[in-house]
Amino acid sequence: MTIVGCDLHTRKQQVAVLHADTGEVVEQELLHAGDAVEQFYRTLPRPVTVGIESTGYALWFHELLQRLGHTLLVGEAAKIRAMVVRKTKTDCRDAQHLLDLLKHDRFPAVWIPDPATRDLRALVTHRVRLVRIRTMVKNGLQAIALNRRLALGSKLWSQRGASVGEARGRQAVEARRPRPCSRNPIAPPSASTRGASESSFTFQCSKTGCL
Repeated sequence: MTIVGCDLHTRKQQVAVLHADTGEVVEQELLHAGDAVEQFYRTLPRPVTVGIESTGYALWFHELLQRLGHTLLVGEAAKIRAMVVRKTKTDCRDAQHLLDLLKHDRFPAVWIPDPATRDLRALVTHRVRLVRIRTMVKNGLQAIALNRRLALGSKLWSQRGASVGEARGRQAVEARRPRPCSRNPIAPPSASTRGASESSFTFQCSKTGCL
């Protein structure tokens, strides 16, 4: 029998492995890049029990151990930390602490769903997100329709409501378009008017001494 205390992180994990037949404890750090993790757990003598703290983004690790036929126990993180005698945290000490809890049957395990239940939960969660997005879009369209004096309620989503909404939208666009100016263009001054203006300008300049 093999017992593994695993301090799991996003990019690596620190393990403390107890071989029950010999009593030997082996500590090792495993990087998640590549297939080193799978190769390590595949070579462990069966049966294998692995204990980790409850953490997110560990679904791949659950599936890996299930595929290899190992038993995975997930412990409540708060209770595990409360059982620590030493307050200084390191990866090696955390893995050793998990191993000690497993070895002395003090591991505070929590229930984890099986893969079928987990997949069903993921589908339900995804459907809830889609329903929220649909509700947000419909509320936004209803607000636009009410601002255009189109109070149809649920009938807005019918074919007639869509046609009326499209017509109101075209009317709003047409109303915002700039209209061409209807005023008469300013006529250029005639020759007589231009001559009178020039004579007046010359007379004024001669009086003020600007010429």
